[in-house]
Amino acid sequence: MTALAQQIWIVRHSDTQWSLNGRHTGRTDVPLTSGGVAKAEQLAPRLAKEKFDLVLSSPVSRALETARHAGFGARVEPDPDLLEWDYGEYEGLTSVQIESNHPDWDLWRDGCPGGETIDHVAERARCVIGRCLATPGNTLLFSHGHFSRMIAAMWLELPPARGRSFGLKAGSISVLGFEHSNRVIWQWDRVDAFEGH
Repeated sequence: MTALAQQIWIVRHSDTQWSLNGRHTGRTDVPLTSGGVAKAEQLAPRLAKEKFDLVLSSPVSRALETARHAGFGARVEPDPDLLEWDYGEYEGLTSVQIESNHPDWDLWRDGCPGGETIDHVAERARCVIGRCLATPGNTLLFSHGHFSRMIAAMWLELPPARGRSFGLKAGSISVLGFEHSNRVIWQWDRVDAFEGH
């Protein structure tokens, strides 16, 4: 495989009770729901069709369990760079709760008090991309909503705040790669990818 044929596959972890409720889940280790487990298992047939030279996951259980139920439990390597944004004082809160005290708050502009800056999150995303590009073949990542959006922005060499433009559902598959020498998004936020559509 030539370097420009490489792809980076990103799976956002499947459903947790907090993700279903819209609560910001950074470093809190919240397990998958039973529905989240079923959704992760549905990813397995689609992902089994691909060859991955490296499989990485955020080290928290919701990501590792998604990897395991998707068929990669024996191969997945935890990587702390794939952790979700550290939301600091906003951990566990919904956007509505945050905005009740800070009406104009925007994660991609303001960050979170006591948490990570947007520049630090962007740097972690660049480190993950570097590790993927140093791998001869395709890479599969199991990560989180906001952090995966940051990976997309950094892949396309956009300003970090443009991560806001890439919506992402739990349990979805996205694919980054190249067209000729240009970095592109081949697929984004597919939750029906395992159905062959």
